[in-house]
Amino acid sequence: MQLGTESRGEPPGAAGVVRDLWMDEDDVHGSAKVAARRYLVSMDHALNAHEARVLGVLIEKGFTTPDQYPLSLNAVANGCNQKSNRDPVVDFSEAEIRIALQGLRMKQLVGVSVPSGSRVEKFRHNAGEGLGLVDRALAVLAELLIRGPQTLSELKTRGSRMRDLPSKEVAIEALAALEAKGYARELPGGRATRYTQLLCSVLAVEPEASEQHSSQGMPDEPANAAAPTPALPPSSGRMPSELEVRVDALEQQVSDLLSRLQRLEQELGA
Repeated sequence: MQLGTESRGEPPGAAGVVRDLWMDEDDVHGSAKVAARRYLVSMDHALNAHEARVLGVLIEKGFTTPDQYPLSLNAVANGCNQKSNRDPVVDFSEAEIRIALQGLRMKQLVGVSVPSGSRVEKFRHNAGEGLGLVDRALAVLAELLIRGPQTLSELKTRGSRMRDLPSKEVAIEALAALEAKGYARELPGGRATRYTQLLCSVLAVEPEASEQHSSQGMPDEPANAAAPTPALPPSSGRMPSELEVRVDALEQQVSDLLSRLQRLEQELGA
């Protein structure tokens, strides 16, 4: 099922050179538009597995526990590692979470503040503004980030914890908003139609599907759709070590800085 219609608006955070190509799209059709959207995601908003979990938790807690939001580092860690409403269940260290938060800050998806009279940093997400999404679409995206691929019924039921999704039609509208911006898509195959997020390519396909593709010598379509932030594949059976996460985060930050420098040079006509 194809959700929604193609949007001709400028996607948020697009690099200057890609923005120029996007606006001149009379000769661009169908799959080319989808590929362009995924390329934009890969440039500005591609997440590794740690960043995806942290962002999903911040969105979730912002909706479900507003009195305790923004969150301290310890609260973010507890949210990431809790055993309910999470798939997979993880055990991130505070060092890993701090690195993920720094990566999200570099992508302008997370902000930090220190309340008056306190020395504890508090973190909040900027996903609504940064990704150009309304609350219902954010709720569905958060569910996909913290629980992985799900059916429409699962997203409707679980997403209603955060924002009212009174009918399947409303849930479909939220998914359509995500798909229109290249943040989600329908997974092919399977007895029940499932949907996945595309911000973190390493989490975009369930391990069983990934292993099946590998055994057939075929590429994993969602994983290749948006040049992923380096991360270990789900089939490795373990989460990346702290050193691997630090290296991944630093490489992504360097890439982000180079992209920003390139945009600045283009804007200045250098």
